[in-house]
Amino acid sequence: MARTPSNMIELGSKAPDFKLLNTIDNKLISSNDLYKKEGVLIMFICNHCPFVIHVIDEIVNISKEYENSISFIAISSNDVENYPDDSPELMKLLAKEKEFNFPYLYDESQEVAKMYDAACTPDFFLYDSEKKLVYRGQLDGSRPGNEIPVTGSDLRNAIDCLISDVENTEVQKPSIGCNIKWK
Repeated sequence: MARTPSNMIELGSKAPDFKLLNTIDNKLISSNDLYKKEGVLIMFICNHCPFVIHVIDEIVNISKEYENSISFIAISSNDVENYPDDSPELMKLLAKEKEFNFPYLYDESQEVAKMYDAACTPDFFLYDSEKKLVYRGQLDGSRPGNEIPVTGSDLRNAIDCLISDVENTEVQKPSIGCNIKWK
C-alpha cells in the first residue's frame, strides 16, 4: 500500500473548470453547475484504495451534514484498464451502496486530476464561492492501521471556517493515500 502525500498547492489558487461524466446517472456535469453559495469540495477518491475505504463512511457523513452549505464532488481519475475495480460501472455501485448524495465523476482522460495537481486518493480541495482554494489536505489524522479514530476533524474545521467566513488558522496537513493510477 503506497503512502503518497497530496501536493499542497497554493491557497488562493483558482479552481479549474471541467465537465465530466457522472457515473450515477450517466450525465455530463459541469463544475460550474455544482457551486453553491459558500463553495465546493472537490474530492479525488476511488473504489479500491484502502485509504479511501478507511474513510468513505465519514466522507458521506460530512457530505450529508454540510449539503445545504457547500457542494460536494467526488472524482475518480484512476486508470481502469489496470485497476478495473475503479470502473464507472463499479463506481456507480459504490455510490449506491454508500448512498452518495453527491456526484461521482469519472475522469477518463485524467486531465482533471492533472489540472488540480491531485496526487493521491483521497485528496481534498475546498474552494470558496469565488472558486479560490481555502483548504487542501487531509480529512483527519486517521490512516488504516494507525488506531486514530476517523472523525473528519481537519476537513470539518475547514468547512466550518468557510461557512462562518472565519480564517482557518490551523496547519493544513497533506492527505496521505494511494497514488493516482496514471495511464
